[in-house]
Amino acid sequence: MTDWNFLTIIIMIALLALWKLEFAATLLNLKAFPSKVPAGLEDVMDAGKLENARAYLMANSRFHLIESIASLAVLLVFWVLGGFNWLDGLARSMGGNEVVTGLIFLSLLMLGQSLASLPFQIYGTFGIEQKFGFNRSTPAVFIMDRLKGLLLAAVLGLPIGAAVLWIFGNVPNAWLWAWITVTVFQLLLTYLAPSLIMPLFNKFTPMPEGETKKSIEALGDKCGFPLDGVFVMDGSKRSTKANAFFTGLGKRKKIALFDTLMEKHTEPELLAVLAHEIGHFRCGHIKQRLVVGILQMAVIFFLLGLATDPTGKFSRLLFDAFGVAKISPHVGLVLFGILLEPVSKLLSIFANAWSRKHEFEADAYAKKVTGDHQPLEEALKKLSADHLSHPTPAALRVWLDYSHPPLLTRLAAMRRDQ
Repeated sequence: MTDWNFLTIIIMIALLALWKLEFAATLLNLKAFPSKVPAGLEDVMDAGKLENARAYLMANSRFHLIESIASLAVLLVFWVLGGFNWLDGLARSMGGNEVVTGLIFLSLLMLGQSLASLPFQIYGTFGIEQKFGFNRSTPAVFIMDRLKGLLLAAVLGLPIGAAVLWIFGNVPNAWLWAWITVTVFQLLLTYLAPSLIMPLFNKFTPMPEGETKKSIEALGDKCGFPLDGVFVMDGSKRSTKANAFFTGLGKRKKIALFDTLMEKHTEPELLAVLAHEIGHFRCGHIKQRLVVGILQMAVIFFLLGLATDPTGKFSRLLFDAFGVAKISPHVGLVLFGILLEPVSKLLSIFANAWSRKHEFEADAYAKKVTGDHQPLEEALKKLSADHLSHPTPAALRVWLDYSHPPLLTRLAAMRRDQ
């Protein structure tokens, strides 16, 4: 059993307050759903589709509420019963040095979390997504995705985890060297992911020669955005939902379009969507986010150093709050992550607001490059209707979670100065 101290109470109150905030946002979001099709969306949505979107929102809201209750309950029970100290003792009983012990501890914890979340993933995919016509994943694809994910986590996670644990246990100013190590690893992973990791889950086929490909390449040239390839991804393997994205670092970048996007949108709409994505690069958003992410990681590792200092007062207080006897880097990683969760949620409010600003700027760039707001507007309306998105989300939900502005707000911004 955990011997509570004042930090225990603070963290528990923060976690419960965060859950109640999410619950309030969910209720307000349900209440904000319109009773009739909003003006401007009549061409992509009728009363039947609106009602279907309402049902989809209700189903997801109920599901995520149950999932969040279960997740919080498991954490609190495991915590109060001394689960973290027990798991640390179990890992130590298996032998090995501190790095091996740490990897065993983290692996067992992550495996337990994966198993606990599996029923929710199954229901979300084969229950809700299947019911509303989005899911195209088969049980075989679902199982293989999870197995590949676990294998990838082991192949990539164990080495970097071992490096971080060794650094924190053996190197002065460990937080600095751990931050540098993880940053280099992440940049390398970002560079290699398009060619080594993403093809493990999806098939990328070069777009056939034709007018659409020529138009895309011409758009890249017009925007001063050289392309190293245009690919079609088999997104329909798992879902009917559509998307597009860029991959690659440096001067040569690749475009990947979901096959579902190609099926449902006209060429001008595709070009407008791609112009929007290019806008993020041309406006400097990608570099800005990369720099901020690296600096944010530095702050996190500095604080993590305080949370795992074997002689520090704060680390002792933190470990006592979770009932863990021995201060160690591997347990400190987990405890610090729990402590950071409410803080991260608050900080994400500002990050999301910044992201929404970037989306407006990318929309404006696409409008300027294509010379017309109409293609992007039509593409966004179709995507929103096809995905059964909330047409008028509550302000609190937007404030907390939306990295993109609500559809009607984006449309209004694009129509200005016409």
